Amino acid sequence: MTVRIVDRRFDSKHKSSVNRSRFIQRFKGQIRKAVSDAVNKRGLKDLDNGEKIGISGRDIGEPQFEHGKGGVWETVRPGNDRFLRGDQVERPPNGGGKGSGKGQASQDGEGLDEFVFTLTRDEFLDIFFDELALPNLVKLQLARIEQYRRIRAGFVQTGVPTNINLSRTMRGAALRRIAIGGPYAAQIRALEAELMELLTTRAEDDPEVEQARRDIAKLRAKIEAVPFVDTYDLRYNNRVRVPQPTTQAVMFCLLDVSGSMDEGRKNVAKRFFMLLYLFLTRNYERIEVVFIRHHTVATEVDEDDFFTSRESGGTVVSSALKLMHEIIVARYPSNAWNIYGAQASDGDNWHDDSPRCKALLEESILPLTQFFAYIEITDGPPQNLWEEYERLANSKQGTFAMQRIATVADIYPVFRELFKRRA
Repeated sequence: MTVRIVDRRFDSKHKSSVNRSRFIQRFKGQIRKAVSDAVNKRGLKDLDNGEKIGISGRDIGEPQFEHGKGGVWETVRPGNDRFLRGDQVERPPNGGGKGSGKGQASQDGEGLDEFVFTLTRDEFLDIFFDELALPNLVKLQLARIEQYRRIRAGFVQTGVPTNINLSRTMRGAALRRIAIGGPYAAQIRALEAELMELLTTRAEDDPEVEQARRDIAKLRAKIEAVPFVDTYDLRYNNRVRVPQPTTQAVMFCLLDVSGSMDEGRKNVAKRFFMLLYLFLTRNYERIEVVFIRHHTVATEVDEDDFFTSRESGGTVVSSALKLMHEIIVARYPSNAWNIYGAQASDGDNWHDDSPRCKALLEESILPLTQFFAYIEITDGPPQNLWEEYERLANSKQGTFAMQRIATVADIYPVFRELFKRRA
């Protein structure tokens, strides 16, 4: 027997969510480019808002097959009552065929309007951080376990209706009916065989024949009286809570606030760190961020002071690296934490301090960290700090990376290059 189930429930208010996700997946390249362009025009406070995205109508057009007209056919086209051959046509008003409208026509004289739709905050961030991850993230021994997950642990006879297991319940009910009705079925088969023998020698109204039929009817009534589903048959899915280890990591953000870092460069650095902070807090639940500002002296600060304080001074980059190492030793043992670092500076440092920075990174910090990134914010030639770090880049590939940012437009491409998902 074929069973057909027809679902006549009304669609939910989010009935187009599947089509929307398919559309975003299909035109991901165009959407990602539009998101990248939108980020460069945003401020820090509205970095994680949604965005209106426009896609060219030509990009979303689909080829279609049509039947040709075929055969031999004639057309008559109307003429005009204004111009004759050889007449001169006046120049169009408002200059050069651009029309009097306020829109923008294509250079070819034809085109399609952009298809504009709004990305939600979650959709915007999903595309914004697509294919990004912290490099070399591993599960290490945890300081504490705070998360749990529920796993299947067999079946129980009591529970709430939402957890009932229909297949196991119906299987148990069928087995119970077979077990209870089995002896009756065997007796019915024996009585039916006896009845067939009696009918060969006796009449239909013979007392023994009628008694055999009554006995068979009683046994069948007993089988039919067995309930289809009994409370004994009910089985519920059992779920238990088990501790789930979570990957925990700490990110150190080192910002140079010396006198050579003007407001423009500080703003670029703040945008990069804001992007990094948003990425971390969105993708990792157990993540801590340590903010360090430095000039001649390094100081651990909170988020507000890191992005808004106006303190400035000379440049001693090694002070920030020393403070980072002290904090790691005191609070973040490398056997329990994934440690990451990102340093932003214009590279202008005392010449005798740059070799010290390289030594601190190579001997003290990189052995304890999963990944360290250096971002030099300058549109000029590389500074002495870059030259010292460049010697490390070749020998520490995979754990140390360095990039240069000249303008605000370089922030997002550099960020994706540093934190792209690696095999």
